[in-house]
Amino acid sequence: LIERGQSNYWGYNTLAFFAPDIRYQTRGHHANAVREFKTMVRNLHSAGIEVILDVVYNHTAEGNHMGPTLSFRGIDNAAYYRLNPHHKRHYVDYTGCGNTLNVSNPRVLQLIMDSLRYWVLDMHVDGFRFDLASTLARELHEVDKLGAFFDIIHQDPVLSQVKLIAEPWDLGEGGYQVGNFPVGWSEWNGKYRDCVRRFWKGDGGIISEFATRLCGSSDLYAWNSRRPHASINFVTCHDGFTLHDLVSYDHKHNEANGEFNCDGTSDNLSWNCGVEGPSGNPKIRTLRERKKRNFLTTLMLSQGIPMLLAGDEFGNTQSGNNNAYCQDNETSWLSWEHSADQTALLEFTTSLLEFWKGQPVLQQRRFFHGREIRGAKGRSIEWFEPSGKEMSQSSWNTGYARCLGVVLRGDSLDVNEYGETISGDTLLVLFNADHVLSIPFVLPFEDRKQHWVLAFDTYLPEWEGRRKWKPKKPYPLRACSVAVFRSESISAKDRPARKK
Repeated sequence: LIERGQSNYWGYNTLAFFAPDIRYQTRGHHANAVREFKTMVRNLHSAGIEVILDVVYNHTAEGNHMGPTLSFRGIDNAAYYRLNPHHKRHYVDYTGCGNTLNVSNPRVLQLIMDSLRYWVLDMHVDGFRFDLASTLARELHEVDKLGAFFDIIHQDPVLSQVKLIAEPWDLGEGGYQVGNFPVGWSEWNGKYRDCVRRFWKGDGGIISEFATRLCGSSDLYAWNSRRPHASINFVTCHDGFTLHDLVSYDHKHNEANGEFNCDGTSDNLSWNCGVEGPSGNPKIRTLRERKKRNFLTTLMLSQGIPMLLAGDEFGNTQSGNNNAYCQDNETSWLSWEHSADQTALLEFTTSLLEFWKGQPVLQQRRFFHGREIRGAKGRSIEWFEPSGKEMSQSSWNTGYARCLGVVLRGDSLDVNEYGETISGDTLLVLFNADHVLSIPFVLPFEDRKQHWVLAFDTYLPEWEGRRKWKPKKPYPLRACSVAVFRSESISAKDRPARKK
């Protein structure tokens, strides 16, 4: 990187597990970094914002056998690192960074636990996201969800009480462990990301899995009694395309990294809407903006914990670079001078987040079971075809289907910690991932005293508001769009008179 005039911008090559990165320090001696970090955490807490620290305990900056000797390698190389049993000069590399920390060694494990406790007790963070967490769960070679790393954390009176989030994979054999972490852990749901991208790319035969992901991925997390919050839902993260680039590029463009465009994944499940990169075509630009709204809406309508990449709220671009780890420049920096399209997307995202916060039905504490709700006409969740009929088994298996609707009933959802009933709006959500066909979607019937009020439609750049639609009437669901309705009581004066 130095020879290429670049830097380790992301900072994922760590070594000092107890030290905040001094690059974030604003003034004074290096020791001031600790004081500034604590002040930052205190101010964020005052604003009601928790702090989750991204931690890298799977490898260090000492790299492979050709790397520098900085600390652990010189102290006890065989204790701190996993060595190739046949060529002990070389390292086992599950991380892609040259070495793998030997978490099976008690002293190494103690170092990690002491570091975690320090960040909670002294620096007051609220939890951790563990980079390449599968590496930490490897005992001999295989990932062991009952391993010592998990045991010690769960028995620790401090660490067992904070938020624990896994990046549930590494680069080793059997490293992809989405859904396999123990109770008490949440996970970056890579299967959610891939499914949602495929759905909006227009792939067929995926509506069944899409519905499962939308409902919190019970197939991944219910088996060991975890709940929807175990799923950290995301469409984009720092690894890969930004949201804008996801709808603007079919291929990565990492030439600026100096690795001949060989770094970064080529499996992006993206679609450029017809032109690679920037386009002056109004139709393509309009479609791209709509697809961004679709992704954001899907994310915020899904059960689980939504995770939004910084900059996606206004459509930040990295010009097709999907691995900007070494780009300490305009490629990675966020610009606060927004174009008209970026301003419009930011306003949409703000309204979307406000909508999400006011809808308890989108924040379920348990998985859906389609149960009947006492006092309500219908089950807690029901799925519909464009004809207005409930989805049948054959409907779920239709390969060409790209359109479906769902009713989420907000009656008597749960009780809170005070024993009070949690209830909210009943929502109807219509999805159409077809890139060409607009579909007249017959709105399901709830009650003659109810009608549907359109909250918003992603086909429209502005937030909709208050348009009323009668049940059993077709709604013009445009191609590549999402429409969201609330159920609302019809006032007596608006109610049609009964025929005698």
